[in-house]
Amino acid sequence: MDYEKEIRIDETALDVEWLEQPRLFMKYAQHLAEMRKRLDAAKEQLDLVRAELDKDIRMDPDKYEISKITETVVSNTIITQPEYREANKEMIAAKFEVDIATAAVRAFDQRKDALENLVKLHGQQYFAGPKVPRDIHQEWEAKQKRANNSVGKVMRRKGGQE
Repeated sequence: MDYEKEIRIDETALDVEWLEQPRLFMKYAQHLAEMRKRLDAAKEQLDLVRAELDKDIRMDPDKYEISKITETVVSNTIITQPEYREANKEMIAAKFEVDIATAAVRAFDQRKDALENLVKLHGQQYFAGPKVPRDIHQEWEAKQKRANNSVGKVMRRKGGQE
């Protein structure tokens, strides 16, 4: 999935962009659903690992060098075990993917709003006039370039202070 490419709007082909919008939105909404499913599976796996470790610790505390079993000791022992840490890492990664997919779906919703507003501007002949029409694509790229340069300068300044 090339989110960065697909989120862009070709302002010279608004009709084509409108035709493509529902398909793109659905594509990313389905991706979000798949990532949520993956997160649910990771949570279930983490719970399973926790339960198995809990049982094993209680059945053989000597194996884990535990002299007295308490809820706190069992819980603390579980979270230090490699299999628990690996399952937890998988759940964190799945949560991150859900967060990114959620942001993508929101961005495509904003893309729809942007398309609506561009069509309104076009209908109001915003882009027409007696002079040569503005090249909004070129202006947008120039603005993006200025913004990227500004961010880079700020990051270099902050990096130099540390």
